[in-house]
Amino acid sequence: MQMKISLSILSVALIAGSADAGTFTPPKGCTAEMSVQMLGCIVSNHYTCAADAPGDRWRVDFGQNGKFFQSRINSEAEWVESFDFNPDNRKALEQPQRDPASFSELLAQGEDRYDFSTLSDDGERQNVTGFDRLTGATVVIDGVTLKQTQYDAMAVHDDGTPAWHTRGNEYIDPARRIFISGKGEWQGAEGGEYLPFDSSPLNFAFPGDPGFMSTTPLFGCDAVLSQAAVPTQIAARKGDRP
Repeated sequence: MQMKISLSILSVALIAGSADAGTFTPPKGCTAEMSVQMLGCIVSNHYTCAADAPGDRWRVDFGQNGKFFQSRINSEAEWVESFDFNPDNRKALEQPQRDPASFSELLAQGEDRYDFSTLSDDGERQNVTGFDRLTGATVVIDGVTLKQTQYDAMAVHDDGTPAWHTRGNEYIDPARRIFISGKGEWQGAEGGEYLPFDSSPLNFAFPGDPGFMSTTPLFGCDAVLSQAAVPTQIAARKGDRP
C-alpha cells in the first residue's frame, strides 16, 4: 500500500512567510543534514558530527518557546542520550542492555522488540520495553519516501510503578536509518485517560531549501495548547520520536 501526501506548495508558502525566522547552527565539526516540520508545533533539525561513531545522528527540536529537546541515536536508531531543556536534564542509555533495539532487525524481519533502561542525571531510572512493527504501508511526504510503523512502548521504575505508556503509528526513513514521529496516544504515570497527539511530518528541507535549519515551527501551533499535557519528548525511549 502506498499513500502520497503532497503539501509542498503550502509548505513553501508558509516557509517563505517566515523568512526572518532564526536558524540553527550545529556545533563545530558537525554537518547540518535535514529539517523536518511537523504537526504539534515542532521543527526538528538533524545533523551529524565527525567526532562521533559512524552512523551516529543528532537532532534538536524547537517549539513555540525555542529549543526544548536534543538527542543522539546510533546506526541502529537506538536512543543513546538526550537532553531536556527548561529545566535541564540529561538521560543516557544504560549498558548492558537486556534486548537492544535494532533498526536492521526491523527492516529484515518486519518487527523489532527491545528491553533496556535509561538513567537521568537526577538519578531516575526507567526500564523500557516495547516493539516496532512495519505495517506494510509506504508513504511519500514532501518527496521523501517513508515506511509506516506501529509501535507500543512502556516504561516502569525499578519498584515496578509505571512511568509512561505510549502507542500509535510513526515512520522510518530507511535511507537515513531514523524514526520520524507520527500519530499516537500517551498515558502518564498516574494512569487514566490516554491523551492523543499528532506530530506527523509535513515538510522536509535539505541544504539549499527554504526553511533549512529553521528554528520556527510552522504547523499546528494554534492547537498546541490542546496537547499541552502530552510530553513532546516521548520519543526519548529510542530513535527519532519527538
